[in-house]
Amino acid sequence: MDVEIKLTKKRAFSEKLFHALFLSAGLFAVICVTAIIILIFTRGSRPFMPGNEYGTYHFFNFLTGTFWRPAFGEYGVGYMIIASLFATFGAMLLGVPIGILTAVFIAEVAPSWLAKIMQPTVELLAAIPSVLYGVFGFAVIVPMINNFTPNPTGYSLMAVILVLTIMVLPSIVAISVTSLRAVPTHYKEGSLALGASHIQTIFKVLIPGAKSGILTAVVLGVGRAIGETMAVILVAGNPESGVPTSIFDPVRLLTTNIVLEQGYATGLQAQMLFATVIVLFTFILAINLTLSKIRKKAVRI
Repeated sequence: MDVEIKLTKKRAFSEKLFHALFLSAGLFAVICVTAIIILIFTRGSRPFMPGNEYGTYHFFNFLTGTFWRPAFGEYGVGYMIIASLFATFGAMLLGVPIGILTAVFIAEVAPSWLAKIMQPTVELLAAIPSVLYGVFGFAVIVPMINNFTPNPTGYSLMAVILVLTIMVLPSIVAISVTSLRAVPTHYKEGSLALGASHIQTIFKVLIPGAKSGILTAVVLGVGRAIGETMAVILVAGNPESGVPTSIFDPVRLLTTNIVLEQGYATGLQAQMLFATVIVLFTFILAINLTLSKIRKKAVRI
């Protein structure tokens, strides 16, 4: 009897210990996120507050401005927001179809020996440091675009889109493959038994059945595309002004603007870079929330 009581007490202590451990880990994550948000919004909002030592800057002018020239006191991120939207949309427009079709090939079409080679190869792309993608874009993609671009260099929105497309493929392919293989086998068997072809079964049954996981992959891909910096900074051109009107125009994204100047910025310039972080943070949050709602609605259908 005493042994059973001791075991019960030991089990109860173990449960409480691990509960406290998990709670601490969760609180640590929440505290870190909260601290980051407070830091960003505290420092980034100063330029627009009355009584700022460097003067008050109009937030609307900051959001809609098309010039970023700290030497002249001009801080506008409007053209960067547009470039970031174009780059993200273009990367997903190319990356999502390629990623889903690659996942379908690996999960349903390729022979098992070929799938065992292709899947690790695609997943290996996720382990490559982002700066190496930038080097590849700088050494291969930019000179290739320079052969037919009307601009004097190959640094362009197109180069950014192509680099980001390659970078979002691993997450889209890996999650989509897992989602397709998680679809119950009787869905596929029932479709084939009713006379549908293999391709019809893939597009009418398997992909709709895996849409929750596929949309999750798209959300993760968007997050990586819009938050990428080191690879983009080497191929974008990073002009001080100019809304892109062509895919051959050089662009400056929100992320690259922060990295380019944060190392040496002081005073008002440093504060405006934190304000850029607020815009980027809000931008990413809004896109992720929108895509999450779309995914939840799609799952219910």
